[in-house]
Amino acid sequence: MEWLPLTLLCAFALASADALTKARLGGFSARELAFIRLFLAGLLVSPLLLLQPFPALPPAFWGWVLAAVPLEILAMLLYMKAIRDYPLSLTLPYLAFTPVFVILVGYLLLGERVSGQGLLGILLVVAGAWLLNFDEADGKDWRSWLEPLRAILRQTGSLLMLVVAFIYSFTAVTGKGAMQYMEPELFGPFYFVLVGLALLPLLGLKARSTLRRIRRQLWPVLLTAGLMALMLVTHFLALQQVETAYMIAVKRTSLLFGILYGAWIFRETGLGHHLLAGTVMVAGVALIVLG
Repeated sequence: MEWLPLTLLCAFALASADALTKARLGGFSARELAFIRLFLAGLLVSPLLLLQPFPALPPAFWGWVLAAVPLEILAMLLYMKAIRDYPLSLTLPYLAFTPVFVILVGYLLLGERVSGQGLLGILLVVAGAWLLNFDEADGKDWRSWLEPLRAILRQTGSLLMLVVAFIYSFTAVTGKGAMQYMEPELFGPFYFVLVGLALLPLLGLKARSTLRRIRRQLWPVLLTAGLMALMLVTHFLALQQVETAYMIAVKRTSLLFGILYGAWIFRETGLGHHLLAGTVMVAGVALIVLG
């Protein structure tokens, strides 16, 4: 059961990187934050690329990667804007919708059937989203019972993270396609560095000023990148020991850590019902991925 503490450490590292990004790096743009969290984290783990032989990569591998990289960049830009500008407790939980979208896309495009367990998982994730905004409903007026779900569309941060979850449902497929040709523990650091390099043109003429600002806030930047590197390493160490479904189900506890950080550091209110909602969503994710 070594995979369990590794995966919990992975979830904790991810949530800690999110909290540190919001607390200490809020002055950086979304593009700069994406660069820090992807490219710099990738550099920290790049020595792992030297410890194992590099496989011959067919054109199909690069096709999957070229499809994944722009989606990954777009998702990270929206992710950074969401957690930087809006409450963690009303943004991070919506990442639980990624496996929901994976199932729905598979059903709509590929005709894949949804199991009873998968359907129950979807309902739990939606119920958790409802609980996050339950104060929008009036218990005495049934016509207001959908207001908590409509509130997602009115809350910019929640909507941004919902879009991120939708994009991640596609990068999950492209990443799986690429890893047919490269071992996961090699693909992780390689992919982070590659996406970081692709971000460089987006920095454009501001690249030098970005580097100067990074030097001025070197320790928070390095700690954030280090936490992302730790997340990456523990992610793939856990994958070596257990099936992907189990690892992903436990890794989604990161949203619970994020809710706790939101209350502790940023004084976000409603901890009790946010934790309840997050727990329901994590349970839904577990049912989906384990089914």
